[in-house]
Amino acid sequence: MNRTIILDFDNSVDSIENALRVDLASWQAAIRFGCSKKNFRQLAIKLQQDLPTSYGTVMLGSGDYHHISLLLIQRLQNIYNAQHPLEVVIFDNHPDNMRYLFGIHCGSWVSYVARLPFVSHVHVLGITSNDIGFSHAWENRLSPLIKNKLTYWSMDVNTRWANTIGLGRAFKNFTTPDDLINGFLTYQISRSQPVYLSIDKDALDEETIQTNWDQGRLKTDHILKTISSLGERIIASDITGDVSNWQHPSRFKRLLSILDKQPSIPTNTLELWQAQQHQVNLQLLSALQAN
Repeated sequence: MNRTIILDFDNSVDSIENALRVDLASWQAAIRFGCSKKNFRQLAIKLQQDLPTSYGTVMLGSGDYHHISLLLIQRLQNIYNAQHPLEVVIFDNHPDNMRYLFGIHCGSWVSYVARLPFVSHVHVLGITSNDIGFSHAWENRLSPLIKNKLTYWSMDVNTRWANTIGLGRAFKNFTTPDDLINGFLTYQISRSQPVYLSIDKDALDEETIQTNWDQGRLKTDHILKTISSLGERIIASDITGDVSNWQHPSRFKRLLSILDKQPSIPTNTLELWQAQQHQVNLQLLSALQAN
């Protein structure tokens, strides 16, 4: 069994038996939330040096680091190519396909994944954020949607605007979490390509867990059901959405954090939330390791 990897930017992930913890605390200010492409490339070199050839699920810490999933997926390019493609399946309350003009951002990385030649399609499951609604339509990068490389699986968002410009097939809307997951798994019955699975726990509802982002409506069982159904097709995975406090040194990042309504969490509350996060992490890891 390959070891779990903890990319420890923010000390938010508790100890996991036999996991390899990679100390990346010195990278936190440069990488968290968003970073320049230069810093992103430098981190890629660092991970190339520090990660073993093979490993299990990668824990990223806060959802502020979800863009690191791109680096992990890129590492698969020597195994998979255009002739042997894979699908990327992402649980997230947000599309992570938004425009960001200053490098790469935890909310912009999906469009880069969709450009990879060995990725046949990207699915984002569990979106309830209005980031895919009409008022934010201009912020979405339309290219992967137009090219049929990206599908949003959502609830509670009016996406009729997509039909008016011919993108209706890229927007799958459902009334309940059960309907969404069943719809996705029904679609996957006829699929056989390998899957990279990325789990941002902000797709879960607040009764299940607390994150530092606005959250969706899924339950842990919805993710576990998906893992079980995809089974051995899952060839690599990561988990993010843990919670930590951080004061950005950069005024620009502080402003973006404020605009995204990220709260400062009291210490006692943070410890409680992290304990809840740890239990969900163990459930998810157990399911992934069983495949």
